[in-house]
Amino acid sequence: MSSTLSYVTPTADSPWGTYLMQVDRVVPYLGPLARWVETLKRPKRALIVDIPIELDNGEVAHFEGYRVQHNLSRGPGKGGVRYHPDVNLEEVMALAAWMSIKNAAVNLPYGGAKGGIRVDPSKLSHKELERMTRRYTSEIGIIIGPQRDIPAPDVNTNPQVMAWMMDTYSMNTGSAATGVVTGKPIHLGGSLGRVKATGRGVFVTGREAARRINLELDGARVAVQGFGNVGSAAAELFGQAGARIVAAQDHTGTICNSKGFDLADITAHVRATGGVGGFKGAEPMATEDFWDVDCDILIPAALEGQITAARANRIKAKLVLEGANGPTVPSADDIMAERGILVVPDVICNAGGVTVSYFEWVQDFSSFFWTEDEINLRLDKIMIGALKKIWDTADRHRITLRTATFAVACERILTARQERGLYP
Repeated sequence: MSSTLSYVTPTADSPWGTYLMQVDRVVPYLGPLARWVETLKRPKRALIVDIPIELDNGEVAHFEGYRVQHNLSRGPGKGGVRYHPDVNLEEVMALAAWMSIKNAAVNLPYGGAKGGIRVDPSKLSHKELERMTRRYTSEIGIIIGPQRDIPAPDVNTNPQVMAWMMDTYSMNTGSAATGVVTGKPIHLGGSLGRVKATGRGVFVTGREAARRINLELDGARVAVQGFGNVGSAAAELFGQAGARIVAAQDHTGTICNSKGFDLADITAHVRATGGVGGFKGAEPMATEDFWDVDCDILIPAALEGQITAARANRIKAKLVLEGANGPTVPSADDIMAERGILVVPDVICNAGGVTVSYFEWVQDFSSFFWTEDEINLRLDKIMIGALKKIWDTADRHRITLRTATFAVACERILTARQERGLYP
């Protein structure tokens, strides 16, 4: 049967179209499980909700929200919630699907889910943001829960948003359901190490990949797109390993310094101003020139679809570490493979965040919490082990790390689907 969905018309480089092409590429490596592959091309459940709130001036505003559960064969849904003016159903579907792959790639007992609201949160007051979050949580409350679907922070959401979501769900169910979300404040059942976990995962997988290609981190030049939680944490860890952060880009500007940034200074600047633009320790440059920067490691840690075919031909890095979800379109993937640029794909590279979210969920159920050192040791072990299996698969089939990651993940998901069978 066709995988065409009546409510989405993807293009080759759109998020859902990119995901479908990635799945198609892995079919030859699935063996008898390929008969179930259509399962991966259809979200299990997609919920669109209206979110009416009263603004501070008394007017009523409406926002459109989404929660998509892509696949639940291996466990409850798991995936973040983003607030962004470009959020739409197709994007959330793709992000949920990538969460299915990511969770299976690191062998977490989760399916994939994702949520979002089409909104520019910078235009809302603190109280308006709270009212919108609480109404959204109430609207999607019919499908989320500690054993059903566990949201987490994503673009423009944070521990405070998760606290509101947890409190709203708890009030509606009449019990303290700390495990309904992850990425919460520490004193509400959050986990140590969660804030920097995604960036740490990027560093750990990047360090292992660098060893494989004999790239010495001490002195390596790193360019980072997106300097939020993921990009800044990864930059900090690469800096501690001796690398130089020579370029950075975010919504406020693009900057470059071939000698490397002072990480303490740029971190303070970003904290004070909200972005890298205007940082005195570097020179400003044109936005598109970021892709021409001389670097050894490139970390796209912003939004999806950033590395296009045209940009892939300009990248000078030896190693690309995908801190963002879906930053590379398939045509660009092919170009970088032909050019000998190693890409560590998002579905393993940035899985540190969901791995520590899993630790948080487990700690909430047991009411027993680990130290940050324990968290980091467990995270590193899982990430290194998952990457090794993926690399072995890539070597065995002579395929890219992305296709190998999908091969490992899809096999796990479809094996669960086959063993569970169809009901009724």
